[in-house]
Amino acid sequence: MAARVSGARLPLTLAALGVVFGDIGTSPLYSLRECFHGPHGVPPTHDNVLGVLSLIFWSLTLLITGKYVTYVMRLDNQGEGGVMALMAQVPPTYKGPQRRGLLMALGLFGAALLYGDGIITPAITVLGAVEGLGTVTPALSHSVVPVAAVILFGLFVVQKRGTGTIGAIFGPVMLIWFVTIALLGVRWIALESHIFAAINPSWALHFFAANGFHGFVVLGSVFLVVTGGEALFADIGHFGAGPIRVAWSAVAFPALLLNYFGQGALLLQQPSAAAQPFYRMVPSTLVMPMVVLATVAAVIASQALISAIFSITRQAVQLGYSPRLEIRHTSSEAMGQIYVPQVNWALMAGALLLAVSFGSSSALAAAYGIAISLTMAITTVLAYVVTRQVLGWSRLAAGSTTLAFMAIDLTFLGSNALKVPDGGWVPIVIAAAGFTLMSTWKRGREILGARLRDRAFPLDELMKDLRRTPPDRVAGTAIFMTGSGTGAPPTLLHNLQHNKVLHASN
Repeated sequence: MAARVSGARLPLTLAALGVVFGDIGTSPLYSLRECFHGPHGVPPTHDNVLGVLSLIFWSLTLLITGKYVTYVMRLDNQGEGGVMALMAQVPPTYKGPQRRGLLMALGLFGAALLYGDGIITPAITVLGAVEGLGTVTPALSHSVVPVAAVILFGLFVVQKRGTGTIGAIFGPVMLIWFVTIALLGVRWIALESHIFAAINPSWALHFFAANGFHGFVVLGSVFLVVTGGEALFADIGHFGAGPIRVAWSAVAFPALLLNYFGQGALLLQQPSAAAQPFYRMVPSTLVMPMVVLATVAAVIASQALISAIFSITRQAVQLGYSPRLEIRHTSSEAMGQIYVPQVNWALMAGALLLAVSFGSSSALAAAYGIAISLTMAITTVLAYVVTRQVLGWSRLAAGSTTLAFMAIDLTFLGSNALKVPDGGWVPIVIAAAGFTLMSTWKRGREILGARLRDRAFPLDELMKDLRRTPPDRVAGTAIFMTGSGTGAPPTLLHNLQHNKVLHASN
């Protein structure tokens, strides 16, 4: 893993902070706003504020700290993470071909869902940050989309420099971001210190009791606070599990909690701030610098998913689910740091299209979440198989862990499913296209391989023919690659047919 290879934990931790936590780190720009001001928001009353904050606290604690940082990140595949890394560890003989085939299809669809999220994340985070221009002066509201488009273009252009180089630049910036949002939160918490009562889960239960089905709908907005969770696991190959865990526990998690609770404290004092609680926390003289910092952080936020998509693409190529693509290794120390040009430009085109067509982060919020919530549920299913078959956990230990996390995953999935008519269909369509491409390519390779094996010239027959009529020999050694253990390599036969020679050593 990257941490073991480099032996430099602190630089890797700082780089991981920049690359891995950008997505989840910029969620405060829009997450709490959507709970109270979005199309399905609830009034920012005292009880509703504490109820939503309780849901946010326990979502981050159970899903990110509990599920991903503590549990799932232990299930890497030789240093690689993500849904496809879990899928690759399912034993070939696992409970018959039909059940294994179903698991493979499930994992493949989960990987395809991340491609949709990799397109939406840059668009929604950059738009959410640039929309702060409207807070400075309404006259700048019309320039939000053009500015966001330029920033997105620049983001994808610099990808060729590699996650190591980008992380070295982004890491210090994200450290400044997390410190800043934490201080903003502390400023308002000091005015409403009883806001920490929301840690008590009874406030979450009271929220559901008071709001009924509407409270369940709001869960789709609460889920926005954990949308970067899957990237933590998928980006293991870039930095290693150790630096990611340290960055989360020491910096990202406490800073996020302080900011969310600070926004809640603001709403208790100024319910009208629900339209833009993040920027309303900032002193008026510092709004423009904060917009600049938030925009830079939003650019960095996109990096978590972009890096994860690169990793998943490489795994898809290695497992035979994707055509061979150009994969550039951008680090001499960490093998997981890669750049895939074709995928990079496709993500850029998709992100620009969404930013221009939806036009605002609130509009895109309806499309955000369904892909990640479904991927999280698929991750939980595959994690059960890996813990049982690879780590040797007992059925009770693996089953109880899976049921606990699956209950949370399915609750969020059900809430996000309500977004499908309002834009949630976008990542589903992207995932369906990606799944079709990868499954078709894999099936095509299997058919081609079967036909080549059927038509392969038996190796023992070839040896008899060579002894009977020896060809001319040339100096040197030739190596002919083949996937068959019995048939003669097709490249060897082509060499004999066209060149009429064999090398001295084969």
